[in-house]
Amino acid sequence: YVYAIEQQIGVEHSSLLATAYECGVPIYTSSPGDSSIGMNVAALALEGSKLVLDPSQDVNETAAIAYGARHSGIPGVDGKSAALILGGGSPKNFLLQTQPQIHEVLGLEERGHDYFVQITDARPDTGGLSGATPNEAVSWGKVDPDELPNTVVCYTDSTIALPVMGAYVMNQCAARPLKRLYDQREGLLEQLRRDYFVALEEQKSAEEQPAIALPKLEEESRQPVATYPCGTPIRKG
Repeated sequence: YVYAIEQQIGVEHSSLLATAYECGVPIYTSSPGDSSIGMNVAALALEGSKLVLDPSQDVNETAAIAYGARHSGIPGVDGKSAALILGGGSPKNFLLQTQPQIHEVLGLEERGHDYFVQITDARPDTGGLSGATPNEAVSWGKVDPDELPNTVVCYTDSTIALPVMGAYVMNQCAARPLKRLYDQREGLLEQLRRDYFVALEEQKSAEEQPAIALPKLEEESRQPVATYPCGTPIRKG
């Protein structure tokens, strides 16, 4: 809609939404009900409107995109995923929660994002949640603990840092073909669904297997020594 309006009135410099549409980049709203659009959709619901926002679809699609990033086929980065965060709060968590959604909720093999870059002016010592550090993200399974050296937090205004980063990338990096993830959503979601059902069947089969008594020493070594806040056990060895 925005792209069509800009084309109609002859806008010279496209907006973010129009450019995203043109390049096939999906955009998600982490809290659709917490917005002017959400309030107007709610008002229309009182009139019997059939327009319904589906947050579950957004959660599954973003998880599918993160899951598919492990199979990008790009030399040098295949099998890796990264998160670039401007600011924080709800949008930050919506991006990072894709990893615990994959491995904790869906039961698929994951380990958290490999790279984490955040631009924020909120510091954790002032109580700002948007300033939560990569170490905090590790505790929830959002970032691979082995990749903490690849995490960067820059405490500055995003309007300062992003143009500098963008200029550097455009100057130093060769252009790559557009992924057009918006057009790939259905395929990525179907792959996630298939693997999820496979994981469910494997879990059911494992639960049906008779219990095997382990030697005492091995049992003790497998006992969790602590748990992450998300409930995932931390085991010795």
